[in-house]
Amino acid sequence: MTKPTLPELLHAAVTSVGGVERPGQVTMAEAVAEAIDAPSHLLVQAGTGTGKSLGYLVPALAHGERVVVATATLALQRQLVERDLPRTVDALQPLLRRRPEFAMLKGRSNYLCLHRLREGMPQEEDDGLFDQFEAAAPTSKLGQDLLRMRDWADETETGDRDDLTPGVSDRAWAQISVSSRECLGATKCAYGAECFAELARERAKLAEVVVTNHALLAIDAIEGAPVLPQHEVLIVDEAHELVSRVTGVATGELTPGQVNRAVRRAARLVNEKVADELQTAAEGFERLMELALPGRLEEIPEDLGYALMALRDAARTVISALGSTRDKSVQDEDVVRKQALAAVEGVHGVAERIANGSEWDVVWYERHDRFGASLRVAPLSVSGLLREKLFADRSVVLTSATLKLGGDFNGVGASLGLAPEGTGGDDVPQWKGLDVGSPFDYPKQGILYVARHLATPGREGSRGDMMDELAELVEAAGGRTLGLFSSMRAAQAAAEELRVRLDVPILLQGEETLGELIKAYAADPRTCLFGTLSLWQGVDVPGPSSQLVVMDRIPFPRPDDPLMSARQKAVEEAGGNGFMAVAATHAALLMAQGAGRLVRATGDRGVVAVLDPRLATARYGSFLRASLPAFWYTTDGGQARRSLAAIDAKAKADGL
Repeated sequence: MTKPTLPELLHAAVTSVGGVERPGQVTMAEAVAEAIDAPSHLLVQAGTGTGKSLGYLVPALAHGERVVVATATLALQRQLVERDLPRTVDALQPLLRRRPEFAMLKGRSNYLCLHRLREGMPQEEDDGLFDQFEAAAPTSKLGQDLLRMRDWADETETGDRDDLTPGVSDRAWAQISVSSRECLGATKCAYGAECFAELARERAKLAEVVVTNHALLAIDAIEGAPVLPQHEVLIVDEAHELVSRVTGVATGELTPGQVNRAVRRAARLVNEKVADELQTAAEGFERLMELALPGRLEEIPEDLGYALMALRDAARTVISALGSTRDKSVQDEDVVRKQALAAVEGVHGVAERIANGSEWDVVWYERHDRFGASLRVAPLSVSGLLREKLFADRSVVLTSATLKLGGDFNGVGASLGLAPEGTGGDDVPQWKGLDVGSPFDYPKQGILYVARHLATPGREGSRGDMMDELAELVEAAGGRTLGLFSSMRAAQAAAEELRVRLDVPILLQGEETLGELIKAYAADPRTCLFGTLSLWQGVDVPGPSSQLVVMDRIPFPRPDDPLMSARQKAVEEAGGNGFMAVAATHAALLMAQGAGRLVRATGDRGVVAVLDPRLATARYGSFLRASLPAFWYTTDGGQARRSLAAIDAKAKADGL
């Protein structure tokens, strides 16, 4: 039997999911196969509706070596494991004459811990363990969730939090899960043989395709201890999110609450002198944090430096003492010790990192109304880390609907540690950028309207002219509006104002869970949904509900964002354009994602309205517009409203 060709395999897979092959999907599959065989690296932009999942899964499965697929969102992970992979494997099995296995792998805290469920969890104040099921009132929401999780534990085959429906709060889940640092380890744990996290790892070792997330990929790269099985091919979907997810994993935080928890957990396992030393250091740190003002610390103030060194040294002493002390009065001391060790090591690691200081780190204070002050440290850039850890010894394919910003891939490539496309050199990863387009006819399906006549938005204050414009557009559209705002305050103000002015339902992010809001928004075309960051990227509602997508302003990072402003300054000091490399690129990525909410299917029609004249008037406007889908462009508000009214009338005539 001759080996099946890639077009034959792709045809079988697409047919199995009830789809139709698209030219962009075929081009993408061929490029992915070429990159895997070379081996080389590929950045591929595939617009919404291309069918990019099959565009990379089919050549990956045909290759036959182990592939890791990393995604940013839970929704795509579930889609791959529950829908795309089962159907694709079924379709390809007769042609490949083998059945590739696939598995999902997440971080340990995503799985139910049988030890914590059955033995209880260490108490904070007193010795021993307590039964969280008895401690929580059975009538409380927490108590009900805990009882439901105990029943679920007897039925579940995976122990995966995402298989528990309906879901539970983070607080409830924390009662029955552990972090990797708190875990006893399979060999020491009485339930090691049944451990859901260990079983997931074993399944991943046997699988040809392992589906994971960006965070676990980052942990695997940063911490040095391999979490993922050896693999020859890495495919990063939703790759526009990768840098921010890796930055998140590489960010450390210290708060007085966190330090005090570490003190309490360690106090009963070490002698009084050692415990007192950590307590004294914690009190000194807490006093400083009470006076902390938000903002970047270009240099560590002397008093903070002393406080951090005291914390570091006291934590180190506790870590050494924890290794030798045995306390007969503490029940299940190994668990209590492991939890204490994890807490103290966390404090030690961040205190040492900030106290030592590095020109590659950014340190700042944050203050929350609810949680008080925190001290944070993040890498100035993760590009070097990604270049070194991601692109060595394997073929890497990065894909997303938004990778080409301002007309090329070099901006995203630079953030990943890649030199400009086509640059040679032994130590420089070779890569190719490919835009396979979209099956949608953007100039005919959508209009990009920029409200050029409005006043330039200021940093604060009301925008009366913007509210008038927004009300007129929403009224012309008959509702059917997704409002993407640069801040929660702006979203709330717009919702309050338009609820008074217009007779259409307006939903506001935060008033209900995001899932419920999106469901309600999709169910009634007259409804509007207003919100902030997660809506820019997380809404997939084809059809008549989203015929108007509004952005209140260009979503530049806040000028006082310590990490973004530090990155911008670093680019400028190296002779580059910091604003374009950081702020404009950040805004372009978000705007491309936001504009992508409009056209989700071939029958969708509508308007993306940007209520910020700078998109039409500023020098960087052309860069931002080049990052958006190729909608028909206008600054004529009358034209935009007439088009919206016509689209609304047609939808009503069709009964939608």
